[in-house]
Amino acid sequence: MPRAISATRKRVTSARAHRAADDATIDWLLAGDPAIRWQTLQDIVGAGATTVESEREKVARDGWGARLLAEQGDDGMWAGGMYTPKWTSTHYTLLALRDLGVSPANRQCRRGCELILDRGLQADGGISYPSRPSDERRGEACISGMSLSIVSYFEIDDERVDAIADYALNEQMADGGWNCRRPRGATHSSMNTTISMLEGLRYYDLFRPRRRAEVSAAMRRGREFLLEHRLFRSHRTGAVIKSEFTRFVFPPRWHYDVLRALDHFQNVDAPRDERLADGIGLMEARRGQDGLWPLTYKYHGKGFFEMERVGKPSRWNTLRALRVLRWWHVHPE
Repeated sequence: MPRAISATRKRVTSARAHRAADDATIDWLLAGDPAIRWQTLQDIVGAGATTVESEREKVARDGWGARLLAEQGDDGMWAGGMYTPKWTSTHYTLLALRDLGVSPANRQCRRGCELILDRGLQADGGISYPSRPSDERRGEACISGMSLSIVSYFEIDDERVDAIADYALNEQMADGGWNCRRPRGATHSSMNTTISMLEGLRYYDLFRPRRRAEVSAAMRRGREFLLEHRLFRSHRTGAVIKSEFTRFVFPPRWHYDVLRALDHFQNVDAPRDERLADGIGLMEARRGQDGLWPLTYKYHGKGFFEMERVGKPSRWNTLRALRVLRWWHVHPE
């Protein structure tokens, strides 16, 4: 661990953070990739803005972020495609770079964002990438939610970003969530689509706060949909909806899971609703005796490289779980 980071952690770590993470766990996180280090400093340690930003700047120069940026082609795309191949395409690489925390001003990423708007925007304001000229030209809700998060995170000042947000708001269903199969007759929202839309609207809200009232209302309705299902249970029977919802995966791509949902709730500092307790309990039960959370699964598909190995302790899962616990236990309502 760099001496400056070690000294900063020892100086600013508060008693509140120690309730969720001990020194050994924090040191282990700070020994990881710059993407892990800057978020640990910010979210767990409580370091000052200068220290956090100094570490964040390294994401584009070292480690995972630099490796992904190096894969961009001369045409501005990754792997020669916008949405395929999975998971090396432009869309999914930019999604990963968003999660790593590359600077929103990064020119390479902003060039990729322009391609999303130029090649993916449909007449209804949504984003999709029809594979054949004869395919219907309409947005796809899950892709649109992810794309809204990407172009908003990288602060693309373009009215087409507002069009995607309008599409997201218009696609919200009566039960509060979203479903990419709505045009084909779906009447019940999807957990997968809903979490992508919630994240997209959150990033949009940070980027375009002038629409906060309507966007916040839509997000509350979306979170209520998740709460009615206690994050992973049938609202009718209480049974687990899908076993994959109980696996903690990073990067999650378009897939929903309990940890991803909880990370959204803490990110917006939502009320500590008792219906989150099942999810919190599941998350706490997954913690190993070493105080760390493992990577429990990996979705099939080709990546440029593996950040972490399935079955081994995961810095991504540990970081996300600790900031959830810090929100849930340390700052009660």
